[in-house]
Amino acid sequence: MKTIFVAGHNGMVGAAIVRNLEKRADVNIVTKNRSELDLTNQAAVSEFFADNVIDEVYLAAAKVGGIHANNTYPAEFIYENLMIEANIINAAHTNDVQNLLFLGSSCIYPKLAAQPMAEQALLTGILEETNEPYAIAKIAGIKLCESYNRQYGRDYRSVMPTNLYGSNDNFHPENSHVIPALLRRFHEAVQRGDDEVTAWGSGKPMREFLHVDDMAAASIHVMELDKTIYDANTEPMLSHINVGTGVDCTIRELVETVAKVTGFEGRIVFDATKPDGAPRKLMNVDRLASLGWRYHYSLEAGLTNAYQWFLDNQDNFRG
Repeated sequence: MKTIFVAGHNGMVGAAIVRNLEKRADVNIVTKNRSELDLTNQAAVSEFFADNVIDEVYLAAAKVGGIHANNTYPAEFIYENLMIEANIINAAHTNDVQNLLFLGSSCIYPKLAAQPMAEQALLTGILEETNEPYAIAKIAGIKLCESYNRQYGRDYRSVMPTNLYGSNDNFHPENSHVIPALLRRFHEAVQRGDDEVTAWGSGKPMREFLHVDDMAAASIHVMELDKTIYDANTEPMLSHINVGTGVDCTIRELVETVAKVTGFEGRIVFDATKPDGAPRKLMNVDRLASLGWRYHYSLEAGLTNAYQWFLDNQDNFRG
């Protein structure tokens, strides 16, 4: 039986990985709450690994936040994420854990990267200013994995997800991402009997979205690939793998699908005076496809699942 440590099990992705692994009879899952183990504390993390025999690590722990938080607390974002990654990766190596999967972010890619964004775009241009400290920390996580592989022969891998949504998402009305914000807004409009909902922007920008359960499945798929197959499809110093659907939609299409899922039958108004953001953000997932993985949830099916989770958890969801 394998013992697997999932760091960040209370987060959206970590929780999804735990749900997936719990279906198996051949694994022992180890998790620690922040009150039990401070991942930014090197001594505490080293002691944890010394006291527990761990076979695999899913490094899904991170300090995350929206644009406002990244702008307001840049030192916290870069420091805490660097410490979490460095502490876990080094302690895993020191205690002879051979297999680790690091979860990054699509914000590692340059602000003006060609679309769709391929793994080869890493470190080829200037990052988006608003979350540069966070992005640099995530890039450091990739390079930590690659460096321990090169110097010590470890098998530490990295995956970079596109925009995620689903169970355990943050539904706060002011600082949530686009899908949970829309689900909540349209749900509340239906509850009030509103006949009109306003969406920000023109609706023209294109975005890619992946259900968090698909992200968990992809993470486990990449972790369990035979090393010869993983190595044959990656490069020693460009070893990370994009995870997404490889399919994007307009914000208008997203909004209309959310309206359908929530049962809103009124009018949707797009406020073109509000900012649109980048015209397109899409991941190139050819590398992942060549490794035999494809997403399960279509956008409508995934949104239906996410909305049901929202309905079932209104008393205890984040936000």
